[in-house]
Parts: sequence; structure tokens; C-alpha cells
Amino acid sequence: MDMNLLVALDALLDSNSVTLAAERLHTSPPAMSRTLARLRRVLGDPLLVRAGRSLVPTPRALELRYEVSALVEQGRTLLAPRETGDLASLKRTFAVQAGDMVLTELAAPLLSAVRAEAPRVALRFLPDILEGTAALRDGRVDLEVGVIDHTDPETTVRRVLADQMIGVAAADHPLVTDRVTVAAYAAARHLSIARNGRAHGPIDDRLALHGRTRRVVATVPNLTSALFAVRGTDLVCPVPALLSASALPALGLCTFEIPLPLPEVAIGMAWHPRNTADNGHRWLRDLVQETLLRSAAVVRPPKRRRGTTDQDAGGGLESR
Repeated sequence: MDMNLLVALDALLDSNSVTLAAERLHTSPPAMSRTLARLRRVLGDPLLVRAGRSLVPTPRALELRYEVSALVEQGRTLLAPRETGDLASLKRTFAVQAGDMVLTELAAPLLSAVRAEAPRVALRFLPDILEGTAALRDGRVDLEVGVIDHTDPETTVRRVLADQMIGVAAADHPLVTDRVTVAAYAAARHLSIARNGRAHGPIDDRLALHGRTRRVVATVPNLTSALFAVRGTDLVCPVPALLSASALPALGLCTFEIPLPLPEVAIGMAWHPRNTADNGHRWLRDLVQETLLRSAAVVRPPKRRRGTTDQDAGGGLESR
């Protein structure tokens, strides 16, 4: 079955001309004549017959004209790119996997935006404990947001923004009130955020270049636990500046610049390629990106404190 014959038949029956049908389909008259011959064999009817210098349709052709035209139009509609449509009537549930490090800044503004644009859409936020590629592939997760550490042909990844690591401590901590040096930073009592419980990370590698080590007295698996643990203690903890901005004032915590050159924290999104062209999924991806960028736009990295060492400050995850 060659469905292209329907398109050719529609052009022939509409124009009653091999030449005009060829022009419409951007082919040559000889090629269209061969197609007409195939149609005659398939349908067992001459379809168009010579009448003087023109062609006229047979009774069978007249019967087919409307039906063929309708089928071709339905085919074009089916294969045409779909528009986003009316978001107010979109009714879907999306599973979004995001760790609390991202969810703290993302959840509230994203839910407000979804409610305003597509009130019938529901979001299921999942913890970042599922294996990324497999969960995206089998549909357990529609969109992963955060630090994407898996890349393969089965995953599409989009970088959204880069965050930097800063130090956080209680308001009266010496690293907040006094000069921040590498020595003072290394001597503090440290808390580390590590899902796998491993305390060693980029900070330790940078301190080693200065011949120093730090004492990590505890590790916690997520950002929320870290912030509550630091509050009311003498502990210090590295946190992402943009992703912790709204939580710090609420907990009465202050920040300081870590006097070490640390790598950036790349925040992105990942999804399975089968969802790339889906309009609802594309809308959600764009909305998540806009929400994260909007949140980042109102946060400024801490200004460099006078008296810090001459090492550059930067950002990066400790250990995952």
C-alpha cells in the first residue's frame, strides 16, 4: 500500500490535469503520468479519459473525489506539527525528580506558575534517589531537575544555570564577623552535604594545595538537614548560593565567601528523547527553566569581603 497515491489521486481529481497535478506536487508530467497509470491499475478504472484536448473524470472518479480529498486532509492534519493548544484545558500529571537542594527554590514558584497557566496539571515531586537514565526511559520520571551527572544517548540534557558554593554559618560565627582566611576556614568545624556519606570533596582537594585539612564532624544527605544542623551551632557548611537564598533568612543564617577556587555547580534538566517534541512536556520544561532563572535573577553572589586571602572564590558540589 502506497499512501502517496492518495495525494496524487487527490491532485489529479481536483485539477483534471496531469500537468497541473504535477505542478502542485512539484514533480514532472511524465512522472505524474506514470502515477496515473498505477492508480488505474490499482482501482481498475481509467479515472481520467481524453475528451478533446482535456481530461474528464469517469463516474468512478467522481465518486472518489470527495472521499479522497477528505482522507488527504485528515492525513495532513495528523502529520502537521501540533500547537501547544489551550493550557487551561491541559489535564496531565508530570513526575518531576528533584533533590531538596533544587526543590527549595523551585517548588513554590513553579506550583504558582502551573496553577496560573494550566490549573488542571498536577505535579508529583520525587526525591532524587531513582537511577536517572532508567527512570526517565521507563516513564517513572518525566523530568529530572538538578545536578545531572548521567549523560548517554538515551537522555537529553539541558544546562539551565551555574551556581556557586558559599559558606553558611550562624550570625555570630567568626567566619561571618571576622576576616576569612584559608587557615581560619580550615580550622572551623565543618558539616558536609553528601548523599553517599562521603565527606571528602573538592574543598578538601583545594585545602590540600595549601597544606591544610579540615575536620568534618558530620555529614547529612541533603541541604535542608544541613541548614537546620548549622543553625544554633558553631558548624560551617558549604551550600549553593542561588538554591539556598530563600531559606537562609528564614533560619537566621548568614553567609561568607569560601576563600578557595571551587568549580561551579551546573543545574540542568534531563528527559527522555521521546518527550522532546511533546507540547505539554516542552511547556513544562520551559516553565521550569524560566522559574529557576527568575529565582536566580534576584539573588546576587556575596561580595568579596576585605581582608580575605587573594584566592578566588567560586562554587562547586562537595561529594555526591
